Amino acid sequence: MSVLVVGSVALDSVETPSGSVRDVLGGSAIYFAASASLYTEVNLVGVVGTDFPQEHTRFLTERGVDVMGLKVVDGQTFRWAGRYNELGAVETLQTHLNVFADFHPTLPPGYERSDMVFLGNIDPDLQGEVLRQVKGPKLVMMDTMDFWIRGKRESLYQTMGTVDVVTMNESEVRLLTGKHSIISAARGVLELGPKAVIIKRGEYGSIMLSEDGYFIAPAYPVAYVKDPTGAGDSFAGGILGYLDGTDDFSPQALRKAIVHGTIMASYTVSEFSIDGLRSLNKANIAQRYQEFKGITQFEDKESTQ
Repeated sequence: MSVLVVGSVALDSVETPSGSVRDVLGGSAIYFAASASLYTEVNLVGVVGTDFPQEHTRFLTERGVDVMGLKVVDGQTFRWAGRYNELGAVETLQTHLNVFADFHPTLPPGYERSDMVFLGNIDPDLQGEVLRQVKGPKLVMMDTMDFWIRGKRESLYQTMGTVDVVTMNESEVRLLTGKHSIISAARGVLELGPKAVIIKRGEYGSIMLSEDGYFIAPAYPVAYVKDPTGAGDSFAGGILGYLDGTDDFSPQALRKAIVHGTIMASYTVSEFSIDGLRSLNKANIAQRYQEFKGITQFEDKESTQ
């Protein structure tokens, strides 16, 4: 079993009310891989410059991530800088694509037969390039962002029509469909072709709409959020990692997978960069899963009268 992730690999500089960090490990592919690798094997495809620290590559390989698809080219690694305010809203301060500007994903031998695929929020044309290379994956999930919704809507529609699951946040799904109601907007995404859409709502959790109905999961209550960066990608990593590890694609399994994604996101936001995921193990995940069940469970006792 294995999961393929194609996305950005970056060095981030982040400011939050809790502090600041500079040139730390980031990018959609990294957050996904750091999360999913706790469940299953991960094949990573991305690009970095010659300035990319070897310690980051070592972390990935030590976690069992196959980095054969992580291409190193002359130049500087993609860099992003952002500032979060007290309410969690982010202001992008700098974006330097560097070597990522010319990125075209080419899958190493064997990657094309990965059981599952996650397409990070890269150019939808590049997402399409990946889909033309893979061979019969069991499930494909894609993410996107407002930049592509505004600039490459038709390409985005085309890509969404070929995947199984789409993940988006509230503002993105409203922008894409032109509908204010989250449920109506989610239905609008389903009309494009995917089997399910998962709406990420930050501290309010997530909503999934599929042909099997609705599922709503709250966020795990984190007392102290240091850095929201990468929460959505680690959320996706928990979902696909869990599904690939169990090889179960039933509606109930997908609901459990969303809870696992929620747990992984809760660890991510507790520290800067991927530090909340570095020392994590399966026992930690299992404990938080049981805690999550406890805080969401209730009984409806029948009247004895």
